[in-house]
Amino acid sequence: MGTTIGLTGGIASGKSTVSNMLKEKGIPVVDADIIARQVVEPGEEAYNQVVEAFGSEILQQNKSLDRKKLGSIVFQDEDKRSVLNSIVHPAVRKRMLAEKEEYLIKGNRAVVLDIPLLYESKLTELVDKVMVVYVNEETQLKRLKERNQLTEEEAMQRIQAQLPLKQKVEWADAVIHNNGSIQETKEQVEELVKKWQLV
Repeated sequence: MGTTIGLTGGIASGKSTVSNMLKEKGIPVVDADIIARQVVEPGEEAYNQVVEAFGSEILQQNKSLDRKKLGSIVFQDEDKRSVLNSIVHPAVRKRMLAEKEEYLIKGNRAVVLDIPLLYESKLTELVDKVMVVYVNEETQLKRLKERNQLTEEEAMQRIQAQLPLKQKVEWADAVIHNNGSIQETKEQVEELVKKWQLV
């Protein structure tokens, strides 16, 4: 049976970069964010539940979810965020596990579950080992502001909605330090793939 690796980090810590490096090595990656979008597409069960919970004002004209509007509601309200998560998370988990099984049945030695909120959502029991992508707070803030065109305050709000990266590092089986160059990150990934015999 193959190994299931949980890949996580903080917002704007460079997790996608590491995820792509793992894919280049031929390791399949199941991405929770992509699945989270798929499960709330019109016609999906979770989509219907979200509309029921938040009303049709969170829809765009084409009936798809207005992510920005929904985001601004749940980022400011803990209870509403819990409601959204209680709908979306089970649907995402179910689909992720189905995809993971498919890869393992095909004979892959390892499958990576890319889950940004692995610890926050208490999903560590789905994986054998955890890899955390780490950056220091200044770098994280700077990258997030640039990437999402956010003010300092908006960026801090999003960072603080997650567990501190330092905490995730303490719980991780391996840490990829992503403050330096792409090449330095790549070398750490390659070393880990060898050490854990993922391919």
